Parts: sequence; C-alpha cells; structure tokens
Amino acid sequence: MFQRYFGVIILLLFFTAPTIAQETTFDKGKKYILGGIEVTGLKSFNEQTVITYTDLRPGQEITIPGEEISNVINKLWTLQLFSDINVYQTKIEDGKIWLELEITELPTLSDIKVNGIKEKKVEDVLKEADVKKGKKVTEGFLANTKTYLENKYRKDGYLNSKVYINTIPDTTADNSNSVKMVINIDNGEKVKVKDISFEGNEKLSNKRLKRAMKNTKEKQFGRFWKKSKFIPEDYKADLTAIIDAYKENGYRDARILKDTISNNSDNTIDIDIKVEEGDRYYFGNIDFVGNSAYTDEFLHQYLGIKKGETYNGVLMAKRISEADPDANTIENLYQNNGYLFSQINTVEVSAQNDTIDFEIRINEGKEAYLNHVSVVGNDKTNDHVIYRELRTRPGQLYSKERIVRSIRELGQLGFFDPETIEPKIENPNAETGTVDIAYHLEEKGSSQIELQGGYGGGGFIGTLGLSFSNFSIRNIFNKDAYKPVPMGDGQRLSLRLQASRYFQTYSFSFSEPWMGGKKPVQFSVSLSRTLQFRYNYLTGDADKDQRFTISGITVGLAKRLQWPDDSFQLSHALSYQHYDLQNYYTGLFTFGDGYSQNLSYTIALTRNNTRINPIFPTGGSQFSISAKLSPPYSLFNDVDYAALEDDPEYQTPDSTGEMQPDQAKIDQERYKWLEFYKIKFSGTWYTNLIDKLVLKSNAEFGFLGAYNNDRGVIPFERFFLGGDGLGNFTLDGRENIQLRGYPNQSLSGGDGETVYNKFSLELRYPITLKPTASIYALSFMEGGASYDGFKQYNPFQLKRSAGVGLRIFMPAFGLLGIDFGYGFDNVPGQQDPSGWQTHFIIGQQF
Repeated sequence: MFQRYFGVIILLLFFTAPTIAQETTFDKGKKYILGGIEVTGLKSFNEQTVITYTDLRPGQEITIPGEEISNVINKLWTLQLFSDINVYQTKIEDGKIWLELEITELPTLSDIKVNGIKEKKVEDVLKEADVKKGKKVTEGFLANTKTYLENKYRKDGYLNSKVYINTIPDTTADNSNSVKMVINIDNGEKVKVKDISFEGNEKLSNKRLKRAMKNTKEKQFGRFWKKSKFIPEDYKADLTAIIDAYKENGYRDARILKDTISNNSDNTIDIDIKVEEGDRYYFGNIDFVGNSAYTDEFLHQYLGIKKGETYNGVLMAKRISEADPDANTIENLYQNNGYLFSQINTVEVSAQNDTIDFEIRINEGKEAYLNHVSVVGNDKTNDHVIYRELRTRPGQLYSKERIVRSIRELGQLGFFDPETIEPKIENPNAETGTVDIAYHLEEKGSSQIELQGGYGGGGFIGTLGLSFSNFSIRNIFNKDAYKPVPMGDGQRLSLRLQASRYFQTYSFSFSEPWMGGKKPVQFSVSLSRTLQFRYNYLTGDADKDQRFTISGITVGLAKRLQWPDDSFQLSHALSYQHYDLQNYYTGLFTFGDGYSQNLSYTIALTRNNTRINPIFPTGGSQFSISAKLSPPYSLFNDVDYAALEDDPEYQTPDSTGEMQPDQAKIDQERYKWLEFYKIKFSGTWYTNLIDKLVLKSNAEFGFLGAYNNDRGVIPFERFFLGGDGLGNFTLDGRENIQLRGYPNQSLSGGDGETVYNKFSLELRYPITLKPTASIYALSFMEGGASYDGFKQYNPFQLKRSAGVGLRIFMPAFGLLGIDFGYGFDNVPGQQDPSGWQTHFIIGQQF
C-alpha cells in the first residue's frame, strides 16, 4: 500500500550509551541552524543529487516544524519517483539540528512479458499502452494499463476480454529495486450480433433501419466488407443514426424508448430496439435574423430548403454547418469571407400542426484579419519555400478556404508528413478583429536512392540513381551546407546511371518550381545519353562496332494560372533527340545505318486539386490534356515522299542488276527529321467512400498522327499496351501503358500502335501513412485496347482485367509494389485468356 505523509515526523533519537535511545522534545516552531542532512533508503539515486534538489544547505536557518520541511516533502512527491518520504531528527546540539531524509523508491520496470497475443503485435500494444522498461511502477500505473488494454480489445469486439497483470522482483538486475511485469491477455472470442429486431416502427421498415446502422450488422454469410462484431461505442453511434434516419424523413419527434441486448449460448447477442416514431412534419417559414453581410434571399438560395418540403433535420444541419471544409454551408460561407467570430444557431420558433417554423440566428461579429502567419517544425526546408505556397498572408481577411488550400499545397510539396500538417488558430481577438495562424509541420525524408544490381540479358546490370526533392543549387559551393547535400530550397535534382557490358544510360534533370523566386513559374531541364551495343547471344560479347546512340535534351517552363482557377497549370517543353545508328541491324528500326532527329514542342494544360497526401489522395481530381508537335517539315522541304520509291537516288541493284527501291534509304530520308503530332488526355478522380476507403477512377486516351499521309506515321513515339507500364529500354521514344493482368507490351503489335484508350477503377485502403513508410492495399478493374489508326478504333472492345495489389512508399527508395492481375481476355495470337500475371512496380507514379 503506497502512502503519502504530508506532515513532518520528528523522532528525537539521542544515543547517550551504545544500547540506550533517549527521546527528546523541543518547542513547536523553534528555529535551528541546519547542521547536516543525510538521505537513507536510496537504491538507484545519488544521495547528493537528492540533497541538492531539496534546496536545504548546512548552515541555513530552518524552523522545525515549519514550511521548509513541508516544501521539501511536497517537492519530492511531485517527482513521482517515491512511494514513501519521512523526515527524522537525528541530533540537536548548540542550536543546530541534524536531519535524516528516509526515502522509499518506487520500483523500476526492468522486463515485460505479454502472453495471449501474437508476438509480432506485442511491440505495438506496449507502445500504445505506454508500457516500457524504466517506467516507475505504481498501483495507478498498473490499474491504468489493465483498464486501457481491456478497453482496447473490447473496442475490437472482444467484449469478454480480461487482462491480468503480475509483478515480481527482478533478482538478476543490477538495481535491486527492479521488477518484472507479466501481462496475461485473455480475449476470448469476438461477440457477434445474431439478430437485430425493431418494435414500434411502422413508417420505416426493419431493412431501412438496419441499413442506417452503419457499424452494427447482423451475422451474415458472405458479407466480408463489414463484420458483425459488437462494439459498444459503434452501437451508441448507430442508435443516433436510427434517429437521424427518422429525421431525414420528417419524423422529428422519433426516439428510442428502449434497447435490450441479450446474450446467446453461442457467444452471440440479440439486439431489440423499441422506437416511437411520432408524426411527420414539414418545413414552414425559415427566417434569417442578424444577417447584414448577405441578404435573406441569397441565404435562402444558399440553404436550398423551401417551405412545404418534408422536414429533414439532418439535411438542415448539414446545410448550415458541416465538418467538411469544402462543403457549401452557411457557416463556411461566413468563415471563408472573414467572419471568424460568427455564430449561427437554428431555433424552432413554432410547431403548429405538422409545420415547423425556424429562425436561423446569425451573430456575424467583426471581420477578422490575419495578423501573424508563421510556420513551425521546418528544420531543413527554408521558410521562403513554405511561405510562397501559403494562401494566407498577413493583412488578408481570414478565410477557412485559404487555410485548407494552404494545407493542400504544403502536402503536395512532398517535404512534410501530410497527415500531421496542422494550422493552429492563435490569439483570436474579437475586439480588434485580428487572429494569428501557425502552421505546425513535421518534415520527412525527401531524397531517394536507387542502388541495385542483377543479371539480365546475359550480363550484370548495375543501377545507381539519386533523387533530391528539396535541393538547394545556390549552396552547391557552400561546403557547410552538405548534410549530406545542400537542401532546403525546394528544387529537384536527379542523377541516374545504368550500365552493363552492352549498354550504358546516363541522365540528369533539374527543376526550379519558382524561377526568379516571385511567381510559380517552373523551369526544368533534363539531359540524357544512351549507348547500346549489339549483343551476341552465342558468345555473350558486346560488339562495339555495332552500336546505337541516343542523345537528348529537354527544356521546360510551366506556369500556374489564375483562370479558370489557380489549380490549373500551363506547361511548355522543347525537346531534341538525336538517334545515331552505326551498323545496328536489329529490326528495331527499318534502317541500321544512319540517323534520325526529333525536335518537338509539347504544350499541356493540367489541373490538380487532389488532397492532401500525394501518395494517398483522398479526394479531388487530376486532369491533363497535352499535344506534342514536331515542325511540319514536309510543307517546306520540297520532298515528294510518294515518289521516293521511283527516285534512282533511293534505289539499289538486285542480284540481276535491276534497280529496286532501297527501303532503308527511303526510311532514312523519311525519318531524318521525325514529323508527327501526339495528343493525349488523362483524367483521374479520387472519391472518399467511407472511413479511409478511396475509389480512384481513371480514363486515358492517346493518338499519334501524321501531317503528311505520304510520309506516314513514324515508327517512333508509339503506344505499347499491357503489363506493369514501366519504361525499360524505351530507345525509340515509345510509351508503355499499364494494363495489369497481361504480359508487358503484349496488347500492341510489334511496332506499337497509334491509338489507345484505357479505363480503370481502383479501391484503395491505407494500412499505415507514417512518414517512414506509407503502405496501402488496393483492388482494381481495368479495361483498355490499342489500335493501328482510327479505322480500327472501338472504345467498347476492351481487354479486361481485375486483381489486387500492395504499395509501399519509403522516402529513401520511392514507390515499391506488387500486383496480381487476372486477364479475362486473350493476348493477340492466343486462344485462351491471359490468366494470372504478377507485376512488380518500382518507382512508378502514384
């Protein structure tokens, strides 16, 4: 039994002989000079440390009994390290007093063992319960741990869970005041709901009321998306949901008279709910009182409820106030336009017969302006990188909408944990009409490394990739800024090298999202070079006399627009690639000696208002429409491409000496400068269905065309459909389109196709969204097809697939994943369905 002594116990112990203890008394409240103090009973603490903490010093004057000793005891108790504290007098001599401070330390937890749950869950359970080695063990600590664990499992449906905690002295520890803890957890079986019945309901059916109970469901075979376990907190919420279902249908006075839970012998329960429905009501007059910023007519239109409609209390509450910051509510209307201090109350002023009249009373208050806007928690990212993304500025009217948009912009940066971004409203002053906002951030890793090696194509392939998403190029010559590289200015820099005996690829890219630092104009540049040697599969050697080289550069500018809204971005890119083939006859191109050049301009209009986490968006959409265009060389180069076969310059003699068109020479002329246009569209929607379950819907379309039909569509830049969508060895500028459930590039011809479309639905659910590792599971259905021109195009003749997958995003390594897809249709050239395919995802976009 732990005790606390608030008084001072004085025992006068004078030893006048070795075996005789003599009691002595002294006057109440007498002053003494402290001659000395000793501390006894200590096991793990240093005596001098405790004496120092008491603030008692030999030579000081103290009153016995008095405040000094009481303060010492209270101060030591606040440490919560001791179970008993006593003060004794050991000697008085010549106006001096010597004291003994006797302390009993609380035992320290040295070891924890948990029985009754899976070993892999033990660490998480102890962390949640805040049970760890080094804790001081009190009766309160033991009781709180027991209560927490029992409640934890009851919330998961284990209503009969019991937790037993024992402590025993740890005789093996260096500290003799240590104890071991053994936690025995007996969950028993989950209690499930066998039957839910209702009494007194005539207006709403049993089925309708059971549907309103979102969390408490009857045990039913085949329903896997919602279990029938009974959780008390969820059940209470479902009782409220039943009343809301009545309110949505006009029954304002509906109430639950009684609910009974009965235990069955098979570890299930029955629930009986008795309701009283009352009469049906209708909306009468709805008057606004106290509004001056907006007219009654405007607020009526905003509310969207008319006189004579069936009463719906839930809808009315949502139209006035809702937690969703994007909802069109009257509260958000005021909050988004400066009225931070506004208050809105709905009052029933009369209820005659079946009609209810309301007053919506609005206290607008003074408009609030932002005073100070600050950020907290950014140790690596420079302030200006954050402030330029904020939509809230000092001196602006307060706006909840701008705060929400600021959170989204910060989350999209990728430098901070989007799940923990928190804007705190500070110092609201209704009299002066000012308020401060502090954005609390938690930085996460924003750099990635790719280092891998393996054997493929008969040789070792090594890859080294570095990607820095928060780079600072202005500090590149500042050696003090290397931690390990200059960081903090929001620039992106990536380097990648991949090499083997038969190919080498180098690439570099850099982007500055705010060129000049004043406007969101993104500048980007990328350089790449690929050198491919002819590989001899018989000898395993690379023939460097047969090679193919691609060199390229791309420069881009992208500007955030203000119209139609500032979620739009217009981007431009100018790119050049040089293809050089030397004795490289592999069938990849129609000629093996020569070169091609690709000069193209890309313009794209995109809109992105997804929220908040770019790894796992829970709402919003992304749209993109782009056009990639080359100059129309055939308009001004005076080449008749239809007559090339008859031109002697492009002919060679055959075995008989007769001149024949040389296709390689013809194609060399035709593709000396690539002439084409490519149009692409992509739209993605994210819909939060329930809890954290998100539906991703996607539609894509692409078309590659030619200006001059005599010149034809180029064999470069084509679409290849099927598989994981990863772009390995895209030497000819091809685009690999993901369609899971089929082998890579299997749904397009060997030369690729010029038209494709794809549609997909994907259900996502997060397992964890922690900064160290974000993990989510998914299931998908997809359909797509590619075509050699619009004559064959049929958007309804699709190759279909479905499956499941997992994604893991770690800041240091990027996105990793695996998909198991089943193709329901055949691959061209085969009769049977594609069947199950496994796809590994590395570095693909989210």
